[in-house]
Amino acid sequence: MSLKLDLCNFSGYKIYPSRGIRLARTDGKIYNFVNKKSRNSFMMKKNPRKISWTVLYRRKMKKGTDVDVTKKRSRKTTKFQRSIQGATLENILAKRNQKPEVRKAQREQVIRSQKEKVKAKKEAKQSIKKKTDTKAVRAAQKKINKGNVKSKPARSNVMM
Repeated sequence: MSLKLDLCNFSGYKIYPSRGIRLARTDGKIYNFVNKKSRNSFMMKKNPRKISWTVLYRRKMKKGTDVDVTKKRSRKTTKFQRSIQGATLENILAKRNQKPEVRKAQREQVIRSQKEKVKAKKEAKQSIKKKTDTKAVRAAQKKINKGNVKSKPARSNVMM
């Protein structure tokens, strides 16, 4: 003996005999629902593909499928060297093959030259500032004048 199973028109679940709700529209179409939840969702015109507990949603989102999943073969990454902006590949390889002592000496030389440049700039800036700075000239003149003028007697804080 086999049972006649219907499918819910909304959720897609099996409806066993003497279970479920049957809805007949005026146009003569008959709908079967497994429970009130499915019927009310159908009546509210909800989309079963967007409701997570329905069979249609689970099919759409590929939930619970027991298909033999073949692992994607990932490609083995290969090392590839290319030139960086401002340096060709030959320059990079030549630097890599240099001895550490040579590289260190070059680095120190570059640092020394940079420091000398900065120092020269600073000195040039200060010499220009000394020539053009009138405030400094005035301050120097005031110091000279203060040294020449006799000091005034100290005031006493006695109240009369």
